[in-house]
Amino acid sequence: MKILRGNLLLVLGVILLAALPLFLVSGSGSPGAEMFVGVDNQAKELIAEIRPDYEPWAEPIWAPPSGEVESLLFALQSALGAGFIGYYFGRKRGTSR
Repeated sequence: MKILRGNLLLVLGVILLAALPLFLVSGSGSPGAEMFVGVDNQAKELIAEIRPDYEPWAEPIWAPPSGEVESLLFALQSALGAGFIGYYFGRKRGTSR
């Protein structure tokens, strides 16, 4: 029973850590602006503000056809990375026993 209560508390803690920031976020300032803008877009805006004559010296080799494909590729990349990290730590723990 003690283990079940501990696991339940851990699950509730994880849910709170995931959901609480979404409820605590106040408005983004302007009504039409997006709240969760990527860092790339923020960097472009900042560079354009600092040096309006800046020309990028590299172009992307391939651009995804839509935002959904871009999100899918990002999610796939993060899932593969998490899988490799989990495999590594699991393997290390298994060999230490």
